[in-house]
Amino acid sequence: MFAITTIEALEAIYGRPQETSIVKETPFLTDEYRAIVEASPFATLATAGPEGLDCSPRGDEPGFVRVVDERTLALPDRRGNNRIDSLRNIVRDPRVALLFLVPGFGATLRVNGRATISVAPDLLASFAVEQKAPRSVTLISIDAVYFQCARAIMRSGLWNPSRHAAPGALPTPGDMLASISKGRIGGQAYDEAWPKKAADTLW
Repeated sequence: MFAITTIEALEAIYGRPQETSIVKETPFLTDEYRAIVEASPFATLATAGPEGLDCSPRGDEPGFVRVVDERTLALPDRRGNNRIDSLRNIVRDPRVALLFLVPGFGATLRVNGRATISVAPDLLASFAVEQKAPRSVTLISIDAVYFQCARAIMRSGLWNPSRHAAPGALPTPGDMLASISKGRIGGQAYDEAWPKKAADTLW
């Protein structure tokens, strides 16, 4: 009875966006938008595929997403869990979305586009860290880019240290694995070994 099932019904509740919400969208990186990409050490990558949707964190040194030109971004695929959910999706459906965050900065930056996965040797080598190149680089052709205002960051207090989770307040990865696997894997041993494993396989 209370489900919204048409665009008309939705717009009747929310109205039309203000001009500032429309004019901020461009099909390319402005100088200001480029500055945010180059300052960002963290982004989320959203993809779609036959099995459904995926949203994956990506992080590295600021500017880890390279601006190739005003309409193209390059995202190296660093070491991870080898599920490659995002990459599987991109192979079958090129549509992607990125959300960039910069610690201490209120606005976020959203990029929508189409992606391809490259393993060109020169491109991989150009992203090498500690002589370790990524196994692939995702090239993103920009369709739309725009900033998101700071309300979500303000409401969440995301950059407020007093609201950060206290050590031990949440279950550890080892706790979660042990619970799901009924103790077969995970646990304290996993948590104790993980920091060194992560440091040895960061790149």
